[in-house]
Amino acid sequence: MVAAVGVKRNDGGDSAPVRHDWQRAEAEALYGLRFADLMLQAQSVHRKNFDPNYVETASLLSIKTGGCPEDCGYCSQSAHYDTGLKATRLMNRAEVVATARAAKDAGATRFCMAAAWRSPNDRDLDQVCDMISAVKDLGMETCVTLGMLTSKQVTRLSEAGLDFYNHNVDTSPEFYDKIITTRTLQDRIDTLAHVRDAGIKVCCGGIVGMGERVEDRLGMLVLLANLPSHPESVPINLWNEVKGVPVNDTAERPDPIALVRLVATARIMMPKSVVRLSAGRQYMSDELQALCILAGANSIFIGDVLLTTKNPQRDRDANLLDRLGVTSGLPD
Repeated sequence: MVAAVGVKRNDGGDSAPVRHDWQRAEAEALYGLRFADLMLQAQSVHRKNFDPNYVETASLLSIKTGGCPEDCGYCSQSAHYDTGLKATRLMNRAEVVATARAAKDAGATRFCMAAAWRSPNDRDLDQVCDMISAVKDLGMETCVTLGMLTSKQVTRLSEAGLDFYNHNVDTSPEFYDKIITTRTLQDRIDTLAHVRDAGIKVCCGGIVGMGERVEDRLGMLVLLANLPSHPESVPINLWNEVKGVPVNDTAERPDPIALVRLVATARIMMPKSVVRLSAGRQYMSDELQALCILAGANSIFIGDVLLTTKNPQRDRDANLLDRLGVTSGLPD
């Protein structure tokens, strides 16, 4: 397997138009195409914008776990629910850098740091900025997710050299208040605007399998595709089973073909965005992941753990990508 750094884009030739005026009916029509026709269209769009035989590899570390004051009904880290998770303090710089170095050695090209906050205070942000600079010095792309931010805080992250900021919309506007009440969807959109205005790339997607309808999944894609600029990264997460949270009462894992359809629709609607298979890959067969990659997914998280949940082992990922003839950051 050939190692590579960064996403491989195809900038020449005819590229798919980037639109910001999608209607829900259009998304539904795409999603409902005959499967072969949908896959052909998605693969055609993908090939015009990316190397179809390359998958980006990223690593995610929880630098501050648990104790979050938000009531997100899917999350193990919310202080509102008894999930058995012990809250921790912010990790120190040396631990984070050592973990990032190990992730790089394992094949990750981007290192993402997540803290369970509603929003960071100035002292914590100083420490995170120091971590960002140190990880950048390793030659890796950097990403953080810290909750809501002010424009001043975003400027500080930009000055530290941050490449990406992750802030998911989670679901459709219609389903949003069924899973979260302590933070509005507009709060999230405001933070995304601050991030974009500071010149930081946006990582923004959502979660499927919480009990939402197909219409909600497509509504989430319409919301993302109609932002002033498409997110550079669009993570699609399968909800991970977590004891003690309300989503347990409504969760229903999507049909595998329905998930492939969603990835393909995301690829067509946001042709230049990296589409990442994020949480929940441990529930996915190799065949399902292969179909998602064929449909236009071109990024995965590597490592045994994502924040507080399991992830496929690196050897399994390397074996799958090798059988597909897909290059990545993973070493041979």
